[in-house]
Amino acid sequence: MAPSETRLVRDFRTYMRIERRMSPNTVTSYSHDVGAFLQACGKTPSEVTPDDIRAYLSSLAEKKVSKRSQARELSALRSFFLWCVQEGDIKDNPCDRVDSPKLGTYLPTVLSVEEVSAIIDAVQADTPSGARDRAILEVLYGAGLRVSEVAGLRMSHVHLDEGFVDVIGKGDKQRLVPLGEMAADAIRAYLPARPVPAGPEWDDILFLNRAGKGLSRVYIFKMVKDMAMAAGVRKEISPHTFRHSFATHLVENGADLRTVQEMLGHSSILTTEIYTHVSTSTWHNAILEHHPRKK
Repeated sequence: MAPSETRLVRDFRTYMRIERRMSPNTVTSYSHDVGAFLQACGKTPSEVTPDDIRAYLSSLAEKKVSKRSQARELSALRSFFLWCVQEGDIKDNPCDRVDSPKLGTYLPTVLSVEEVSAIIDAVQADTPSGARDRAILEVLYGAGLRVSEVAGLRMSHVHLDEGFVDVIGKGDKQRLVPLGEMAADAIRAYLPARPVPAGPEWDDILFLNRAGKGLSRVYIFKMVKDMAMAAGVRKEISPHTFRHSFATHLVENGADLRTVQEMLGHSSILTTEIYTHVSTSTWHNAILEHHPRKK
């Protein structure tokens, strides 16, 4: 990538972080997507045409990149070129004449209650790291938190006696989330084994590694996959799967969608409605699996 393009992406990153107040994950992924496009295209923003963007998306499709990832790429480029318009570098956003990839209804992977229990029980909780990992899994499922929210969870935001956690989510939005009894008990069991913080910046972080520093999202991803493997669960899962499963089980048990929306921190009820489809799909598949007229 040319130096000028590197500076351009860096300036765009600053805009997303400071002016748009996008989440760190979005800033990172959008910066990567824009940088990759500019490098592949080899043009300045003022030279880019809608056909260039279509050709780039087509190249991603040929590489078997999912339509959802293509749509995210286009969203990143649309934000980038809109910023270029606002900065006066270009007159029109070339993405305005590019259609988004058609996405089917997305149904996330969902674990059964038994599978969730099996994964949590697979943790050897008699060690300091085991007690911590079990508490992490209980919080991922018992409160439906995002992996970044769990990694950044502060001790001062956890109210065990009252049974809730104070979560800072996407866009620095704050919400109160009820904490299940098993999650609260798992945190209590972990606290005596919590390492001494390595510095003042880690004093209030709940989940620490052996060195007394915060855990990375990568570690939590790997831990979840390792525990699923140990439990014999062969579904393709991630920490987010616990959040999906938590929401789906709530809907299946009759929870109000608005309540689930508030707990998950969704800005739109439309995002939460996916769990009604997941619930129906799970029920439909279970019926067919045990149908007396199954072939």
